[in-house]
Amino acid sequence: MPSERLVAISDLHIGYAENQTIVDALRPGSPGDWLIVAGDVCEFPDDFERTMRPLSERFTKVVWAPGNHELWTHPRDPSRLRGEARYRHLVEICRSLGVVTPEDPYPIWTGPGGPVVVAPLFVLYDYTFRMPGVMTAEAALALAHETGVVCTDEMFLHPDPYPSREAWCAARLKETERRLEERPGGLPTVLVNHYPLVREPTLVLRYPEFAIWCGTTRTADWHLRFQAAAVVYGHLHIPRTTWYDGVRFEEVSLGYPREWKPRKTPPGRLRQILPVP
Repeated sequence: MPSERLVAISDLHIGYAENQTIVDALRPGSPGDWLIVAGDVCEFPDDFERTMRPLSERFTKVVWAPGNHELWTHPRDPSRLRGEARYRHLVEICRSLGVVTPEDPYPIWTGPGGPVVVAPLFVLYDYTFRMPGVMTAEAALALAHETGVVCTDEMFLHPDPYPSREAWCAARLKETERRLEERPGGLPTVLVNHYPLVREPTLVLRYPEFAIWCGTTRTADWHLRFQAAAVVYGHLHIPRTTWYDGVRFEEVSLGYPREWKPRKTPPGRLRQILPVP
């Protein structure tokens, strides 16, 4: 029997029937497998619970970090929760299923490649992944609007009760840094965030103006500060392995059918994080 693995996927977007079929087929390779879900499961809390429940039953442990789509208050969503209240509602859904969230004690993976602290993060973005020469968030947003590249977050992702997404991001950064500094035993980490922790992965975007909705420069050294054995992220819908400062970064997204259908690799394959493939 194969040994247990720490595996990951993100950007399930189960609103697409083809993606739902892929998610329905996800199974552990061994009874001890842990699954990381790095955000963008869906837009509606009811669908979120319906998707996470079977995953929590199949895998020994499921670890979730929120994406921007879960935080949307969509016009068709019967739940009108916004911002922090919406996030906390999703946390409670996860807790009812035994799924680990950024608000819970970080679990320690003691299987092959361990021990490491698996740390799901929620730090949002603050418009600091800007185009060269663009000095302020206001200017970056103006450029995005001018070029017609505007993230739907600007309409659906509300920061309540914070005055802005930047303020919410700043609060999340402060709390997350504190918790990572106090992680059990000062162990190495697997950092799990919906957005890349460094700017470099966004440099290959077809529309580089979109990068302002993809992270914050304030996490640029976290993979070193917190001794990351690996960093797991999604959001970009460009699944690949890259290395920064000798640390492995895994973009693990499924993405939209129009994106994965032209690829030669089968869609929805769980990416092995530990042991190192």
